[in-house]
Amino acid sequence: MDDNNESTKVAKLFQEVMILFKHSMNKVFEEMNPGLTAPQGMVMGILSKEKTMKITELSTKLSLSNSTVSGIIDRLEKQGMVERKRSEEDRRVVNVSIAPSCKGIHHDFHKRLEENIGNVLNKGTQEELNKISVGLDALKKLLGSREE
Repeated sequence: MDDNNESTKVAKLFQEVMILFKHSMNKVFEEMNPGLTAPQGMVMGILSKEKTMKITELSTKLSLSNSTVSGIIDRLEKQGMVERKRSEEDRRVVNVSIAPSCKGIHHDFHKRLEENIGNVLNKGTQEELNKISVGLDALKKLLGSREE
């Protein structure tokens, strides 16, 4: 098999794995907070790390338009999960942060996601886990070298 066919095979396999992983994440989202979508969960994840961000910054991180992210924020705000606050320095700037009542959600989500992934990986043999680790490490290096 030539390199191009092998690359195509790897790309398809990676896409399939990402779809399965997304379904797994969606399942955890739904179990923890029925109605929370994956994009809403991604916003919550970013905000939990960054604490406070402008919608434009969130849009850049998510590679989504400002209007799309604003709509996600609107729905999260209605659910009481995020808060919008005007900047004291520049009243035109609106910052978004996780509502105080929801601070623990992200930690709980990551814990459940790790448990979910752990349950899947526990089905594999040590040899399979070693192969996965080597493969993911190689993929990480390849992806990292593209950003340089």
